[in-house]
Amino acid sequence: MRAIIAKRVDSGTPDTSEIRDLAEAAGYTVVGEVTQSRRADPALQIGEGKAEELATKAAETDATTVIFDNRLGPYQTYNLGQLLPEGVEVIDRFTLILEIFGQRAQTRKAQLQVELAELRYELPRAEAKTSLAKRDEHPGFMGLGEYDESRERDIKDQISRIKDELERIEQTEEHRRERRRDSGFDLVALAGYTNAGKSTLLRRMAADLDVDENEDLHRDLESTAESQDKLFTTLGTTTRRADIEPRDVLVTDTVGFISDLPHWLVESFKSTLDSVYRADLVLLVVDVSEPIEEIHEKIVTSHDTLYERNEAPIVTVLNKIDQVSDEELAEKREALSSLAPNPVAVSAREGTNVDALLDRIDDELPDWEEERLVLPMTEDTMSLVSWIHDNANVEDVTYGDDDVLVSFEARPAVISQARSRASELQATAPESA
Repeated sequence: MRAIIAKRVDSGTPDTSEIRDLAEAAGYTVVGEVTQSRRADPALQIGEGKAEELATKAAETDATTVIFDNRLGPYQTYNLGQLLPEGVEVIDRFTLILEIFGQRAQTRKAQLQVELAELRYELPRAEAKTSLAKRDEHPGFMGLGEYDESRERDIKDQISRIKDELERIEQTEEHRRERRRDSGFDLVALAGYTNAGKSTLLRRMAADLDVDENEDLHRDLESTAESQDKLFTTLGTTTRRADIEPRDVLVTDTVGFISDLPHWLVESFKSTLDSVYRADLVLLVVDVSEPIEEIHEKIVTSHDTLYERNEAPIVTVLNKIDQVSDEELAEKREALSSLAPNPVAVSAREGTNVDALLDRIDDELPDWEEERLVLPMTEDTMSLVSWIHDNANVEDVTYGDDDVLVSFEARPAVISQARSRASELQATAPESA
């Protein structure tokens, strides 16, 4: 697929770097670009002269697609299509993002979220086509095809059904998270913009166990959390156990943020962020090699998103320090001190300072508590002792003639559960002679 990039800005110089990255992530080969600085043209988005230049370039490069970094209305899309060579498709930024999401969606949840976003994108266009056709008493809208009021109703019904199914999936995932937490796991979430290196960092932190959101135990380490230099490699969530003794820590990698997303698209993927909102700690990963203005803007936007529903502490991780000098890193640390007063600087690719990050995670997570339980010697006692070994850091076990003394440290939730099970043993234990 050969694509030409087009972008219009009100003023200044158009930056096409991100839309190029997005196009390449979708599998396009960019063979040219057309940019313009002027107010939007209602009919074509760009001026008529630029539109003709775009058509000429599409013919010369044998392009199959024109990708606008601007949002196109159905009227603009149609008019541009009339000017371009036959067979050349016109799409905008948000259609491209949905295309990428569709390519990456592997799980039922991700596929539903893509479908929901597509329907939310289509709904206002269906509503506009219906209202304009009614107003003009016209059987179609500027050659865009017949309008159908039932299509608008169908879209709304489909949106409702998908939201209901996503809610059921989320309830199942929430129950799984609660079981993990009750079993002594601390939950850590990776957040941040796409291509910041979250998946690479997860692979660096992972121990020998992979826990996928769709299965309780999944051991195929190579098929998850791919580390590739492309956008949206991670669309669903991938969870792995991190090696932070004596804790059992599960780290979840989530879909990356991306700039300038419309509300309907963010809303469609909101349930993906539930792994972030329900975590005990959030690691906000940023690419420190980017210009300081971009880093600042991304951290502010990320904070706005995360603090909306998140109560867990947030630790900023400055990734890709292998791509900057010590002097540049120090300057950026200082410039970001008000937003990220105590960040951890790492290179996920090289493994630099990952141990320091693991130590920081241990410091930030809820403190473990110490406990000593005296358990009566019953048929079920060894089962509880084994459970404590699995879910806590056992310091000592002393076996007496009639009881067992267990000293351990663990999360408060594990201690509470151990006390409850110990009380049940006491209640069922036979009285001493």
